[in-house]
Amino acid sequence: MRRIMAGLTGLMIAVAGASVAAMPAQAVDAGSSSRLPAGTAPLAAAGPQPGTYTGRGFDTCTAPSQSVMNTWRASSPYRAVGIYISGASRSCAQPNLTATWVTNQTNNGWRLIPIELDNQAPCGTRTPKMSGDPATARSQGAGRATSAVNAARALGIPAGSTIYNDIEQYPSNASCRAAVLSYLSGWTERLHTLGYLSGMYSSGSSGVTDLCGAYNDPSYTRVDHLWFAWWNGVADTDAGPYCPAEYYADRQRLHQYAGDVYETWGGVQMRIDRNYLDVTAGGQPEPPQWSSTVDNTTADRFTASANWGTSAYSSQRYGTDYRFADPVSASDVAWYRVNIPATASYEISVWYPADPGYNDSTPYIVATTTGNQTVRVNQRTNGGQWVSLGVFSLAAGDGDKVGVSRWTSGTGYVIADAVRLIRV
Repeated sequence: MRRIMAGLTGLMIAVAGASVAAMPAQAVDAGSSSRLPAGTAPLAAAGPQPGTYTGRGFDTCTAPSQSVMNTWRASSPYRAVGIYISGASRSCAQPNLTATWVTNQTNNGWRLIPIELDNQAPCGTRTPKMSGDPATARSQGAGRATSAVNAARALGIPAGSTIYNDIEQYPSNASCRAAVLSYLSGWTERLHTLGYLSGMYSSGSSGVTDLCGAYNDPSYTRVDHLWFAWWNGVADTDAGPYCPAEYYADRQRLHQYAGDVYETWGGVQMRIDRNYLDVTAGGQPEPPQWSSTVDNTTADRFTASANWGTSAYSSQRYGTDYRFADPVSASDVAWYRVNIPATASYEISVWYPADPGYNDSTPYIVATTTGNQTVRVNQRTNGGQWVSLGVFSLAAGDGDKVGVSRWTSGTGYVIADAVRLIRV
């Protein structure tokens, strides 16, 4: 894909030796390119994407117009198309990419490959970059998954679809590898929670090698589909030296086998990357297996010193009231006690009322399997709703799992209201 690295700035279309009027009739859409055929009701993809499919596909920077898609559908060997649905690193505008466009393409038999292009490896040159800290990177991956699902839903791409995270080539090392794998773990876990499958696109020599090297590492959560760039010109799903054949072997592979090439079909030329897919829709990810919500009033589940006051001032509170305290340069943590059923990954979200007088850097402490981790939250914004701290590995057993600390350089009251844990 390498849209910035390769200097590809947009879709290149030219009419070669024929006018649109001279193309086959079925290749030209009548009327507005954004209008659905009469009687077509929902603006939604025809099932999960890319679904079950074996064959050729292409990706290009800007989603092509309806007339171009129609022409290539009639003339080319391609039946799948990569589309950039979300991410700050997308280098092309997407004027054609709408829910109507999605419906039209899938009704015409195209399979879609939804792509997120956002945070990149911390050791690479591309921006924006994910954090080099694995815990923070994992949380960032989860956050980007939520944004990608929102974009997919707006386009009518339903649950059960796979969304592919594009992480461009990077000079891998141990710390960078840990960050990338943690980011993809958070990405995968959140997508599963939201009912979508996860995929990763990367170069064989960096992201693919790192991902397959950690295939059996329990510290990380596997993606569902592997999309590898290896420009060997062979349309198959053999990843060669980059990933063993027994990994991602259950129709879980896409191979970008050529890139930045020009092709002309039906008189219309585009600059594309060539791909070969062997994928299956599989089943929709299982819903969360377990969840627990603990409020500051939950019996025997919350402890705080006498320095923490009680208030029902804000209507954004969870339950009848919440606790508050002044910030101090000392340890005085209000703890939420949770009985964890099994050592596994859990998404932790917090609830608090927001107010301009509350703390702008509240430290939440999470007792993970590898020690306490701190996530800071601005309690002046996003009140009255669940705010995710990220996905963490928690040990089985009953104990203090999430705390709110008063030790902060931020100003304003520190608030302790409610926490929610969901196994992912």
